[in-house]
Amino acid sequence: MERAEPPNPGSVVVGCGVIGDVHANALAELARRGQGQGRLVGVVDVDRAKADAFGRRWNVPATDSLERALSWPDTRIAHVCTPSGLHAEVGMRAARAGAHVLVEKPIDVTLERADLLIQACRDAGVTLGVVSQHRFDPGFQELEAMAQQGLLGRLTLGEARVKWYRSQEYYASAPWRGTWELDGGGPLINQSIHYVDLLLALCGPVARVSAYTATAAHDLEVEDIAAAVLRFTSGATGTILASTAVFPGFPERLEISGTDGSAILEDGALTYVATRAMLGDIGSHGNPGAGRRAPPMHAPAPHEPPYGGRHTDQIADFIDAVSTGRPPVTTAEAGRAALAVVLAVYRAAATHREVALDDVEKAPPPLPRQGEAGWAVGAERRETNPHGVGGEGRPRLN
Repeated sequence: MERAEPPNPGSVVVGCGVIGDVHANALAELARRGQGQGRLVGVVDVDRAKADAFGRRWNVPATDSLERALSWPDTRIAHVCTPSGLHAEVGMRAARAGAHVLVEKPIDVTLERADLLIQACRDAGVTLGVVSQHRFDPGFQELEAMAQQGLLGRLTLGEARVKWYRSQEYYASAPWRGTWELDGGGPLINQSIHYVDLLLALCGPVARVSAYTATAAHDLEVEDIAAAVLRFTSGATGTILASTAVFPGFPERLEISGTDGSAILEDGALTYVATRAMLGDIGSHGNPGAGRRAPPMHAPAPHEPPYGGRHTDQIADFIDAVSTGRPPVTTAEAGRAALAVVLAVYRAAATHREVALDDVEKAPPPLPRQGEAGWAVGAERRETNPHGVGGEGRPRLN
């Protein structure tokens, strides 16, 4: 069992990029709320100039040495905001130094490294959480409560859609973006894993996956479109549609249907609900116009950018979990389950076969080969070194 810590343990942000700034902002928002949470005590990045600028912005110490940051007396929580392929490596080092670990999504890019991180935190007796901030959207929480209360009946169909736009310049902005080694893939593992997690939270474990992926609008070695069909162990069916090639981009969307109702979540807000208890008899052909439609139920918290979403709420939950010794709302096991589904989608697309989740546990998914049908359509794969980051190799960790 994880050990409890005194209230308001100190946090160090590891990785001073965009998402690191979101974590720092969330901690500052918690401090502004005056509830005894949110204490940023330092930042670390392998780029010392970036770390120093970040530290000045947030008025905290900065370093390019992870070990030095972990040795600061007030460091109790490490917020791992590095490229995805470094999450487990950084998290394990933090755990071994005695720090609790909150890792950005995904937990890592392979199940092997995810398992090493989970075991390292267990061995060290520290709490491990994986960011999935949309679990804290009020709309999702209302939807989850409806499903748990049986208002939708037996769930039969779940659909997750994340159809965003990202330019080629976005992928070129950092050498790790859009690489297998450090990003783990394209929009499926990066932008869409949040909604994969929501789908699993509602519909349960996945048994089998079929999928198709393509690189349609970018010069990348990974996909920019992924489409998958899931069979859940419950017998329900699911779909995932993930893309960064959809101009101009649309709000993410989750649709859940059961024998007694349906609900739609858009951009974190519950925008449609129809249940048998609400409507009564709808006849033999249904009533597509029935149900409750509502405007968005929430806006970003004051001082928090829309990109940050519900990070503040998730970080508050993690700090409380650390302080009390309870598990966080989004556990390492949930983060691992979402990663396993993503890897099953990649395996199914690369092999053109239905894939059982059990098979993903046995071996890593194969990487696509240029010119395979169903992969890298309409774009040439960029030449990379074995680490998948151009000529720069794997970033060092001091």
